[in-house]
Amino acid sequence: MDALILRRLQSDVVLINQIGHYIVNSGGKRLRPLSLLLSARACGYTGAQHIDLAAVIEFIHTSTLLHDDVVDNSKLRRNRETANVVWGNDASVLVGDFLYSRAFEMMVEVGSMRVMDILSHATNRIAEGEVLQLLNTRDPDTDESRYMEVITRKTATLFEAGIQLGAVLAESPPEIENAAKEYGLCLGVAFQLIDDALDYSVANNALDKNVGDDLDEGKPTLPIIRAMAVGTSAQRTLLRNAIEHGGRDQIEAVTEAIVSTDAITYTAALAQSYATRAKTATRAMPDSAATDALAMLADFAVSRTH
Repeated sequence: MDALILRRLQSDVVLINQIGHYIVNSGGKRLRPLSLLLSARACGYTGAQHIDLAAVIEFIHTSTLLHDDVVDNSKLRRNRETANVVWGNDASVLVGDFLYSRAFEMMVEVGSMRVMDILSHATNRIAEGEVLQLLNTRDPDTDESRYMEVITRKTATLFEAGIQLGAVLAESPPEIENAAKEYGLCLGVAFQLIDDALDYSVANNALDKNVGDDLDEGKPTLPIIRAMAVGTSAQRTLLRNAIEHGGRDQIEAVTEAIVSTDAITYTAALAQSYATRAKTATRAMPDSAATDALAMLADFAVSRTH
């Protein structure tokens, strides 16, 4: 899959090669394409098109990262300068567009209307999630329901589509395909919940971004939403102000409020509940090493420290 990604990144436009290779080789976990590869094998697929679709999933994900970093004015990702810092916003957006269009080229080559339907719907849902997140930015009245809607669309949708595609390639019966979708959705939600909890983990030195980035960008994620819901009046005032105006200069006080209200524990527990649902869904799949690996992947999503 990695070899295919590098091959399909090639363009006679030098800047596309430079930025594409920079972000694809920047140390990502590859969980989305990995879970698709495992799903296909777990569902009994013996062909090779799962490799093509795994690359498609990674290109779509990489494109969203390039666009996200521009929208968020991010400076750091995976402990490296973001592409928009190195090459500028214009180049990052346009190369992100190239990766999207290359993904759809590869999708068409698979020759399945079902595959195209699933992936086109997924990319549309992801875009909706991005807009919903934008609407929540700097809004301290964002509640848990609105937050969950964002991460379901923005993050979990691509996991769900990838896992479902593995089952589709294997021509699995509806009950297995539905189980694959459930696994992917729950894995994606659990993964994002832990990501958002880690953003306030001051003791963690292995983060892909600076501690407090979400707060600085005005994103009300679950740890801060929960702390506001159960905290004292003074804590709510502090957290509302931090969301509205950016709170990196208050990160210690904000983190203390989040920790003292057990908001990180609450977020982690919710993530664990989704991981458990994901593991339960694998029971509908045939017993195999790939199925066992999917269950292990769900455990990793909530036990990781980066």
